[in-house]
Amino acid sequence: MDALPRELALRIALATRVLPDMTISKLIEILHDRIGSPLDDERLKTITVTNLKTGLGSLDGEEDGEDIGIGLANIKLAVRYLWGDEEGDKDLPQVQSYKEGDLPNSIRVAISSNSGALINGHFGSCIRFLVYQLSETEHRLVGIRSTIEADNSDDRNLFRVNLIKDCHVLFVQSIGGPAAAKVIRADIYPIKIPDVIEADAQLTEFQSVLAAPPPWLAKALGKTAEERVRFMANEQHNPL
Repeated sequence: MDALPRELALRIALATRVLPDMTISKLIEILHDRIGSPLDDERLKTITVTNLKTGLGSLDGEEDGEDIGIGLANIKLAVRYLWGDEEGDKDLPQVQSYKEGDLPNSIRVAISSNSGALINGHFGSCIRFLVYQLSETEHRLVGIRSTIEADNSDDRNLFRVNLIKDCHVLFVQSIGGPAAAKVIRADIYPIKIPDVIEADAQLTEFQSVLAAPPPWLAKALGKTAEERVRFMANEQHNPL
């Protein structure tokens, strides 16, 4: 099988990431079956939601595409990516204006996401990172960083770490040990959130931690060593 042009390969890779348990080779096989060969821009733009849903269903013997365990929203998003619309996710939140100093005593937080403003991405395969500035009283989305170029890197995990190296905390649905080690070496604290959750809800909950931050977070907030020692002393006298 001839190698796909890079731009088409990236479109298929994006679509794969929003289809649970899908692999690139499996999706390519489905596409060949549903829209023919060779795969090119013209053919990819003929794929429809119904056509893809039926192709996905055939993997599990569900020829009508029903009850295949993949949400319709994900299939629609995959089709938009196959069409070449990298901004296919219409539920993406709006980036807000921010300049350094706008939120005193704040930290920067990255969220692994595949759709909307959700924490629903694995570190090594998420489509993007949502980057927020977070203080005790407010959080703002200050950037959306695509991971699509990571697939062309010799070290995809390191590429992803470098995308968020200005962040202090990473919320992620899942992350492997070697990747977590690279994240930690970059002074980013990874926190696993196994269940899919709205970013706003998780950030609002995390804001309460900023009021009495643990030492690693106090350091990120620029607290002095004396203030961090005082926190540790208070924790010893007032254990949870």
